[in-house]
Amino acid sequence: MKLGRGPSWFLLAFGVWSWFIWISFLRNLYRDGSGLAFDADGDPTGYFWVHLTLTVVSFLLGTAIGVIGFRSLRVLRRESGDSAGQQRGSS
Repeated sequence: MKLGRGPSWFLLAFGVWSWFIWISFLRNLYRDGSGLAFDADGDPTGYFWVHLTLTVVSFLLGTAIGVIGFRSLRVLRRESGDSAGQQRGSS
């Protein structure tokens, strides 16, 4: 399967956006003062562990999606460079 420039950029942007959003979420989760993430003794609660798991999975998926977009853009760039070189060589 070959991706075009638009979908490749979208996947790369999604990967970057995913990291930005989930880092912000993780920071807010860790600083939570409402008592949801940590109990009175300062120990993590089930809420914390579930959301930490969601964050880690989202980091992994965002990274994988971003890498697919990045690699696709590299292939497209290489192909456009090859075709430009072939056009110059045939003139």
